[in-house]
Amino acid sequence: METTDSKRQIALTSAEISNLWTTYMNNSMAQCVLNYFIHSVEDQEIREIVTYSLDISTTLLDKIQNIFAQENFPIPVGFTENDVNIHASRLFSDELIINYIDQMAKSGFIAYGLSTGLSSRLDIQDLFNEAIDMNQKANKKTKEVLLNKGLHIRPPSLAPPKEVDFVEHQSFLTGWFGRRKPLLAVEIMNIFHNLQTNSIGKAVITGFAQTAQTEDTRDYFQRGKEIASKHVKIFQSLLTKEDIPAPQTWDDDVLPSTDPPFSDKLMMFHVSMLSATGMGNYGASLSSSTRRDLATHYTRLLAEAGRYAEDGANITIKHGWMEQPPQSVNSDDIIKRK
Repeated sequence: METTDSKRQIALTSAEISNLWTTYMNNSMAQCVLNYFIHSVEDQEIREIVTYSLDISTTLLDKIQNIFAQENFPIPVGFTENDVNIHASRLFSDELIINYIDQMAKSGFIAYGLSTGLSSRLDIQDLFNEAIDMNQKANKKTKEVLLNKGLHIRPPSLAPPKEVDFVEHQSFLTGWFGRRKPLLAVEIMNIFHNLQTNSIGKAVITGFAQTAQTEDTRDYFQRGKEIASKHVKIFQSLLTKEDIPAPQTWDDDVLPSTDPPFSDKLMMFHVSMLSATGMGNYGASLSSSTRRDLATHYTRLLAEAGRYAEDGANITIKHGWMEQPPQSVNSDDIIKRK
């Protein structure tokens, strides 16, 4: 039986290895992106948010490196100074940068929260609890700056109901035909969130398309921009049909630069991370949607995002950019080596 005194002698579980490795890779990428942002951002308050976020990534990288060293586990290559040009021309506006950081923090809450719950060793749980705490502080600082500058985009508000009610008809589930019920608060929340993430994702991938150095990655990013644009329009229409205002997009916050701040390897990894996050959001939205038309939309968009992600993985493998995640030992391969 495991005790608190023996936790450091127990081998890392598959969940702990996976979450530590993924956290390392994501923050390795984030370190490069944030280093570039520090040199390109103009607003001092926003630069302080970028600096604070960079400190978090650096702290987590150092802690995970120490854990891997203690466990004799290979430290991932991740991304280095060779994957970023901090002196490249400005590619994104300050407003887009701080909203990008705000969105990344939301993804961090989900990833670190799940990692904490799946950790068996208390030292690993402590690490992810610390990550959550740092993420909370960063999120609060970011929100304060967004609010003070009038840049925070609030989700739609709803009038409180006069009384508690109960569903009495199966029409509650309809969507395509018949009388459509109003969107539930949870459905509005999910549509709004998916619209925002696709809007920021579209802006980021537009910048990547402008600065990609290989033809296949440039074409891939252009296709991603078109997919994100289509998804944005679908979510906008779902809101406007209910007379709910749709939030702004960030198309005008990508500057006309072709000077690449990031390697194609880093940008492909970043887009794969955005695709994975988007698919996770769609899956969660699907599970909490009651209207059939919403379920159909999410199922279709999820499949499209999955195909796009697979094509991206093939490009990454072709160029030798994909670092292999931890996996189980294949006994058949060991036998064949004899």
